[in-house]
Amino acid sequence: MSDSAPSKPTLLDRWTRLSLARRIMLAAAVWGLVVLVGGAIALSAVYRAQTLTLLEEDLEQTLVALTREMTREDAFLPDGRVTDSDREFFAGDVRFRTQYSGRYWLIVGVNEAGQIVGDIRSKSLWDEPVPIRQKQLDRTLASPGTTHFGDYRFSGPAGQRVRVASRAILIAERPTPLVLITAADRAPNDEAAERFRSLLLFTMIALFGGVFAAMVAGIRYSLRPLQKIGHDIAEVREGTRQKLSEDYPSEVRPLADELNKLIDHNRQVVERARTHVGNLAHALKTPLAVLRNEATGDTQLDDVVRRQSEAMQTNVEHYLKRARVAARAEALGARTEIRPVLDGLARMLNRLFDRKGVNVSVDGGTNAVFRGEQQDLEEMVGNLMENACKWARSEVLVRVDNTADALVIAVEDDGPGLTPEEREGALKRGVRLDETTPGTGLGLSIVNELAELHRGSLELGDASLGGLSAVLRFPKR
Repeated sequence: MSDSAPSKPTLLDRWTRLSLARRIMLAAAVWGLVVLVGGAIALSAVYRAQTLTLLEEDLEQTLVALTREMTREDAFLPDGRVTDSDREFFAGDVRFRTQYSGRYWLIVGVNEAGQIVGDIRSKSLWDEPVPIRQKQLDRTLASPGTTHFGDYRFSGPAGQRVRVASRAILIAERPTPLVLITAADRAPNDEAAERFRSLLLFTMIALFGGVFAAMVAGIRYSLRPLQKIGHDIAEVREGTRQKLSEDYPSEVRPLADELNKLIDHNRQVVERARTHVGNLAHALKTPLAVLRNEATGDTQLDDVVRRQSEAMQTNVEHYLKRARVAARAEALGARTEIRPVLDGLARMLNRLFDRKGVNVSVDGGTNAVFRGEQQDLEEMVGNLMENACKWARSEVLVRVDNTADALVIAVEDDGPGLTPEEREGALKRGVRLDETTPGTGLGLSIVNELAELHRGSLELGDASLGGLSAVLRFPKR
């Protein structure tokens, strides 16, 4: 049966994996972008509508002026046609005299059927058709005196798109109304609107960038208390402080208070565990001592009782020691300077093995710190150093390497060393490689278990001195 391929993470899965800061920034960026884009579109539309309104007002003013001109007597034929008059309209405005200048006017005559039958026009319009659509003309004729607006594109060489204003006026003794038309090229207004939109786009991008930068700075500043509380928790775990400070904003202070209570509770649990382990040790010592004292005879039963009581004592000491170390390993804030401990052990072992001629020296570890209690460090390194002294010919070297990734303590000797098979067996509980050497066979196995309880490891190898190298490695948490 083949394993099914892992499903691709959904958008919700990816969102939940984002950090809190990124969630806030992404949500604010999307919302801000929507608001700014919507605002830019709205402002651009308002500006375009405003420019169009101004253009229409200008066209309507021209219609008003043209209407005043039509109050005078001009040549209008009874059938609705109009003829050119000798009088020049808007004589002072050069725009109406320049071909395709962008400003135009017309006076259009219509018959009773509403069809254009003649016109008077500005010279700027030249020979273009009357720039008005039939629908706009019909609306204009249906409501005399009202201004109507529409768009028209010239078909001639200019190809201008113009805004057209039209109004029908009634003149006495004329059967049909006259239609006054003014038109203006929309290109300047459209270009102005386009320039405004470009400027607005640049402004909105700059505004969004500034607002986003300020938002990122604000979010990071606002989340500093969370970073501080994480830093303080790390210091509690490393032992540089006993509990979290109370210098937090009101929103974060309840969290800090609860964490402080949790830290206190952890210490109380560890202390109770130590007390229980100690009580258990005392409770078991007396019965075992009684059994050993009673089994003083030479019978087979006495021998069995002695051996089993010794085995029980060994196991009890092992598991009680493991329980004590496990309780201490889970405690928060324990720190031990390594070099003073190693120097103390070296001085003691130099005195003990002085007659054998073994010299114990320590190299490095001046500023190194073990994240645990001193008793555990002494238990682990002391076992390794004592074991090295037993097998060394003349020299035992303890080296400390404190890197950014791990704390490494290596104990080397110039003894006979171990084969790879012997190294593997040496870490098993109760295994003794040399029965002539006193001990229970728990030394290296205890060290290995203690190292694992502190999330570390024990490795055996060849030493540079020629004997065994026992390396304790504790990763930085």
